[in-house]
Amino acid sequence: MTFHLPSFLLGYTAGAGSVLLSRHLRPLLLELATAAYRFGDMVLARTAVKQEDLEDLLAEAKARARRAANGHANGQAPT
Repeated sequence: MTFHLPSFLLGYTAGAGSVLLSRHLRPLLLELATAAYRFGDMVLARTAVKQEDLEDLLAEAKARARRAANGHANGQAPT
């Protein structure tokens, strides 16, 4: 196997360039990852709130249906 200087130089330059570039890209990647985690946390919090709202709505619907089944008009308790 023969030594091919242009290939060696290209490989060496690519390796050195990636090391130098990674030092500058790390803060950017860190900011992107932080933003992604913040967004994920926001989505999870909003999902939990909406799920709780849906559970409340379904519980109210179930209560109305059971009151209607017990003979109360329009699913409302007698006054």
